[in-house]
Amino acid sequence: MSDNTDIKQVTVISGKGGTGKTSLISSLAYLLQNYSILADADVDAADLYLIFSPEKSEKTDYYGTKKAVIDFDKCTKCMKCYESCRYGAIDQELNIEIVRCEGCGLCKHVCPVDAITMIERVSGNYFVSDTRIGKMIHARLVPGEESSGLLVAEVRKKALQVAKEKNKSLVLIDGSPGIGCPVISSLSGSHLAIVVSEPTISGKHDLERVLELLKQFNIPGFIVVNKSDINMEITQEIEDKFEKDFPVIAKIPHNHIFTQAMIEKKTVVEIDSEDKSVKDIQETIENIAKLILEKLKISNKNTF
Repeated sequence: MSDNTDIKQVTVISGKGGTGKTSLISSLAYLLQNYSILADADVDAADLYLIFSPEKSEKTDYYGTKKAVIDFDKCTKCMKCYESCRYGAIDQELNIEIVRCEGCGLCKHVCPVDAITMIERVSGNYFVSDTRIGKMIHARLVPGEESSGLLVAEVRKKALQVAKEKNKSLVLIDGSPGIGCPVISSLSGSHLAIVVSEPTISGKHDLERVLELLKQFNIPGFIVVNKSDINMEITQEIEDKFEKDFPVIAKIPHNHIFTQAMIEKKTVVEIDSEDKSVKDIQETIENIAKLILEKLKISNKNTF
């Protein structure tokens, strides 16, 4: 591979938590391990590590928003910083409560004697870890930090670098639920999105918001309706409403196999079962993996 532009990025997202997004992408990562690097872009509440038990992690500090520090040798106690701070991070004694400081820099701007410095602080860490399916890039944001979108960008950047080093064609990205900054960051540069939804009123509403986001970024996408049989009417409504722009490629019925896989720290496709309903779900996920390779024109050298 000559550069990162040869590497395709697929992001699996959902409008809300609890749809089965992580169960799906972990299974896809297992099936596509010969082609891909796995990146967990859910830096606020990462959970892929629970399935893949990363080891021998290479840890890198992440510096996000800067924090204010007052030099009391210079400070004249004019109180302008206290009066200007809209986050209540500076008290009347001019002590700065770090967890409240948003790093906006207004206090530094209004200080007449240049007594305030904005310093970098570790806002989180990201890791390159060994797992049973190869390298996984994941991260942990310090609680209370607001720069999750920037940390997601670092995760994606590192995943592309590792994919190039390992001669992989694909980066699979587990995005955060919702449509906020971390999701936008995880979608940036993606060639394809798989949107996991569920047939509930809130699920349908959140799906619509996510698909509008894909339209704005001009990213092609497919829909997977998980637990499709809990409300067949809404499942059909989802298919009818969005099929034109975002085809429904799978309707997966509610099944105990998802819970069993999580308990055993396995992916759904690793579970050995003679249950036909389980085998049907595993075959459906295999078909999604094949579709990804086909859509991105990546040669399928092995059968699942």
